[in-house]
This record gives sequence, structure tokens and C-alpha cells, in this order.
Amino acid sequence: MELLDSKGRFLGRLSILDVGATLIIILAIASIFIVPNKSGTSTIAQVARNPIEVDVIVRGLGVGDPDLLINQFKETKITNIVIRHQPAGEFEIKKVTPLPRTIAVPQPDGSVKALPDPRPEIIFFQDMILTLKGNAQLTDTGVVVGKQKIKIGTKIELEGKNYNFNTSTIAVRILK
Repeated sequence: MELLDSKGRFLGRLSILDVGATLIIILAIASIFIVPNKSGTSTIAQVARNPIEVDVIVRGLGVGDPDLLINQFKETKITNIVIRHQPAGEFEIKKVTPLPRTIAVPQPDGSVKALPDPRPEIIFFQDMILTLKGNAQLTDTGVVVGKQKIKIGTKIELEGKNYNFNTSTIAVRILK
């Protein structure tokens, strides 16, 4: 009895192509489960996390009662953040600074003054700066939160019990 017959069958029963495909599948499974490597571990979880503060600016947030929202921030003191559509965890709301809504008004002498916006609909829009505190991984290229880098200009989505809106990062501070 020959090892391979004229039709390419191994011992007259199994096709050599089937045997080769089976060996490749077995080797692939063995390489995934048996051979140790770092493919299944998170390198971020193994790195120390440091406290940071992030200032974000909110411009023109449409809200029925701005004072109620600001009070909610001060009472709950926690918000969920989402960076580039990826949940990044909870941050503490350390400080809320409401910003006045002003309009540039030219003066008779040619100068310009910032005066309160007189439009009635302006009461439904709020500008503010929020200071958020949380933990992040420090790398050579910046601060990483939830596998996403935070730098000045990064869009951060804030999400709470009854709010969800986007902000823009204006400052990142590493606390010691």
C-alpha cells in the first residue's frame, strides 16, 4: 500500500489537501491558546494612573433652566465622559464657571465694548467652563484616558442622568 495514491489521497482515504487544511487550523488554534504572548492583555491596565484636571468649555448649550443644570453639576459632582465615541469612565466635576453672554457693541469713539446680550432668547443658552478631575495614563505623547488621548481641542462628550452634550478641551493639567 502506497502512502499517496494517484488521486492524491493519503493512505487511500484522506485527501492531502484536507490533511494540510486540518494541520493549518490546528496550528492556528495552538498559536492562539497555547503560545504565550501579550496579544490578550491590555498594556494600559498595567501602567500607573495619575490624577489630572481637564478644563472644558461649553458654548451655546440650549437648556430650559441653566441655573438648574449648574446646580445639578454642583450637587452630583460626577459625570461620565465619552471621547471619540468611546466611553472613558467617570470624572469628578470640581468647578463650574458660568460665562456671561455678551455682544460686541461699537462705541461712538470707535472702540468696542462687550455688553450683555439683550436678545430675549438668550436666557435659554448657557456658556460655561467645567473643571473635571480624574485619572489618566501618562505617555510620551500625552495624557490617555480610556484608550484615547486628551489634548487641547479634543472633543469630550459629557453624559449624566438628564444631559448629554459635547465640549471642547481648553486645558489639561497633570496633578502631583
